Parts: sequence; C-alpha cells; structure tokens
Amino acid sequence: MGFKIKTYMATEKLVKLDLGYLGIANDEEVNYQLDVPTLVEHAIYNGEGTLSNTGALNAKTGKFTGRAPKDRYIVKDQITESDVWWGDINQPISDHTFQLLKSKISTHLSASKRLYVRDAIAGADPRYGISLRVITETAYQNIFANNLFIRPAHLSEDNVPEWTIMAAPSLILDTIDDLEIKNKNFVIINFTQKMVLIAGTGYTGEIKKSVFSILNFILPNEHGVLSMHCSANKSKEGETALYFGLSGTGKTTLSADRSRLLIGDDEHGWSADGVFNFEGGCYAKCIGLTAEKEPEIFNAIQFGALLENVVYKEGSRIPDYENVSITENTRVSYPIEFMEGADLSGMGGMPKHIFFLTADAFGVLPPISLLNKEQAMYHFISGYTAKVAGTEVGVLEPTATFSACFGQAFLPLHPEKYAEILKSKLVNDPSICVWLVNTGWIKGPYGVGHRIKLSYTRSLIRAAMSGVLQDMDFKKHDIFGLRYPTSCEGIPDDILDAKKLWKNDEAYDIQAQKLAALFISNMRKYGVNQEVLAGGPQPLNVKIEA
Repeated sequence: MGFKIKTYMATEKLVKLDLGYLGIANDEEVNYQLDVPTLVEHAIYNGEGTLSNTGALNAKTGKFTGRAPKDRYIVKDQITESDVWWGDINQPISDHTFQLLKSKISTHLSASKRLYVRDAIAGADPRYGISLRVITETAYQNIFANNLFIRPAHLSEDNVPEWTIMAAPSLILDTIDDLEIKNKNFVIINFTQKMVLIAGTGYTGEIKKSVFSILNFILPNEHGVLSMHCSANKSKEGETALYFGLSGTGKTTLSADRSRLLIGDDEHGWSADGVFNFEGGCYAKCIGLTAEKEPEIFNAIQFGALLENVVYKEGSRIPDYENVSITENTRVSYPIEFMEGADLSGMGGMPKHIFFLTADAFGVLPPISLLNKEQAMYHFISGYTAKVAGTEVGVLEPTATFSACFGQAFLPLHPEKYAEILKSKLVNDPSICVWLVNTGWIKGPYGVGHRIKLSYTRSLIRAAMSGVLQDMDFKKHDIFGLRYPTSCEGIPDDILDAKKLWKNDEAYDIQAQKLAALFISNMRKYGVNQEVLAGGPQPLNVKIEA
C-alpha cells in the first residue's frame, strides 16, 4: 500500500514508503524524515508543546514524566530464554501476547491522523551499530529520535532498518485480561523480531532506554563489547575518561568540560579498539540548571532542542528550572553538536581514567578515592548512590540505592557478565586508574551536612586525570578500605577526609558501619567470589560471607 510522505531531507524529494510489513495501513499522511523546523511546526499545530524564549520546543509528555520500569517486558523465546537475567528487572512475556499487542498497536497507528517515521542509527562504531526505524504518533517524539540517535548521512529509498520501534502514547487498551501485563501502558522488547512496542506513555526516555537495553544484550553476547551506562570525554591529545553514575550523580554535568572534548553523555561501548558513543545527542536533567553552574548544557537549549515538562516563569516563555510542579524529572534533549567542544565522531581511544560517581547522602564516603582492581569490581557491581527520604519536615534519613553496573534497570544479562568484561580490560591494562567520586554530602548526612561544591569535584577529577593526584599522600579508610588523597591544589585539606569533617567521630563511625552493612547485604544477592568481596567494606561487627 502506498503512503503520502512529506519531506525526505537526504534526497530532497518525496519518497513512497510502505509500512504494510508492520501491519500499518494508513491513508492519512505519514511524515518520513522531516527536518526539525517542520517537526516543530507540526508539534505546535498538534498542540504538543510551545516554543520557549530560547527557541527550544517545550513538550508535555502526559501522565508519565518518567520511565515505568515495572511495565517493561522482554519476549521469552529461544534467543532470550537461557541468556536473559529474568526477574523484576527483566520480566518475561510470551510471543503470543506480544503478537496480540503488536496487532493492537498496528491497528491504532493505522487509524492515527498522522504518523512520523525516523530512520537512524545507534552505535557510532559501524562494526557494532544497529539501524533503527522509530514510528511515532507525535512530532515531539520524532524530534527526540532525531536528537538522540545518530543521524545517517545517506539513506536508500528502499532502506528497511534492522530494528523497529512503534510508539503509541495515546493507545489505551480496553482490557488487559489474559495479556500478561500489569497495566495498560507497556514497553516490550522482542529480540527475535527485532522490535519494540511502546504504548500508553509519551515519556521519550522509554524510546532511548529500550535501544540501550537492546545494545546491552547484543554487544556483550555477540561481540564481547562492554556496554556501559556512562558518559565519556577525551583530552585534545585523545586520552579518554569514563564517568559512570546513576541519575543525579553528575554524569552529564562532569563530562561537559570545556577543557575536553565530549564523546557522549550517557551510553557507550568499549571494544578492543576503544570507546564509542551509542547516541548522536544528549538527554540532560534540567532541575536546578543555571548558566553559571552548567554553561555548556544551558547554552545547548536552543532551537532544535526538546524540553520536556518544564514550567515557564509566570507570564513568560522563560523556563523555570527550579519549578518541579509537574515533575522533578524535567529533561532536555539536543543533538551533540549543540555542545561546545563535542567530538562529532563519537569515538575515543582506550580509557585511562574511570570515575564511579555516587551521591552519598550518608556523608560517609571521601570526595575521591583511588580503587584497586578488586575494589573496582566491587563498586562496579554495587552501583551505589543514595537518595534523600523526601521533602517531609523532619525526615532526614537517606536511602541507599544500588543499581548493578550503574544501570541495572537496562541490563538484560546478569551483572557478572558485564563485570567480567570490565575485569578483563583492567587486567589487560594495569595503567587504567579507577576512582570512586562522592558528588554527594560532606560534613554530615543529608539534613545535617551539605553537598560538596561542583567546583571541588571538577578540580579533583582534573587533578586525577593530570596525574598530579596520584603523587599525593594517601590515607586508608578504616571501614571501606578506600585510599584517598590528603591534599589537592585548590581544595581545602579538610574537605578530603570525610571523617574529619564530622564534629563527632563516634557518630561518623556508626553511620559508616550502617552504610557498610547495606553494601554487604546488597552484594549477597549476586553470589560473587571472595576476591570481589575483599574489595568491599569490612566493618568489625558485620561478617562478610560469599
């Protein structure tokens, strides 16, 4: 069946695109590979968003302003049955249910007034990249796909990408009886059919993280490539650094450094030849964003960027990045070329420095520590950060969060698979320095102490990469066994010793013991060997068991 297509920018001619192979039969307009100005016009006409004073489109994603991890599934079949790490993270679903839901989405998209189709690539290294077709019913989702994924220079008119994503946010199922899903919104990945179904949610992060999950399965399994939830940058001489961290730890912020070239802000692969970006853009949190603290990200919010769920200052189109009345998870996506000093190749050499970022709300961990191989393995599998308890008056107790490999929600394989690949790389190149960086609280826990200054963290990381920090005197943490420097130029010496910053040594020790016990309890579920356990905390009152 034929389709009416709008602009196809690569050839600047109308192209006949047939989506019948997906069961989509739409006699209305199907917009293929539209340029961003046209998509912005569509989004405004469709009532999907408004233009901010910077020219960025500000869209509302509807009911969902974040991912719904409990509504994500993987089809259990011959390809996935024995390899996927099944459980709460990777929930199985039958191919039968998948086919039923695929039919519902295809029928829904066929009846849509207009569709938007974007062909793109995930993976800057052509040996490991996958081609994508993202089909959406909203223009803003299509802008997101354009911003986040790699934009191919040339496309064939009869091109059929390897993977397909069908996103139908307005599809609300009549019933979910006998469908193996908990709610009417869902995300399902099918590795045999190479397809992703997304329904009932307009949050664009579901598109992004579905592709990340796909690569997290394919690259380690088929190529022995380490897929990583990290940002990456490199010096002008080509020395690469990686920044692992969960949301809110500073992964995007710290990799945006004017003295270095940005490779990517979130997802990368590490092959035998070096590092490569999975994406062609960035997806940054907007909460608390200022031109002074994060000028690179602030200045990237221009025409072509996509803001999500940001509130304007009253009576204006000026984004209010402090306003969280819709969500704390306000976001912006933009092509990586919007970042000053970005390396558009998306490629970097072998990493020389790896930073594990944690926002420790317990106020226990030193601002920076140099890890040995065993400690690197332990903290990689732990993937620790902490969240504050909330905004209720008097609630000061932080909550530990552990996410294996700093990206557990997106790992189809067991964490040990990724950890073993990392271990082999550290063994093969002993010159790689691995650091644990606390971007969280000092001088006490959340509610007592305060968050370490961003400028201090930047200075410590730069000193580490320059080699200066390694030459300083180090002390060893009594409970966590971490080696941390006692001085660094431009940093007050007392800042570097977590315990000294507390007014009460006993209170600090109690807090450190408490956090250590949480680490040990978390690690038990992975069944790791004694070598890895030796890299973790060893409080006197807690027995370490494999």
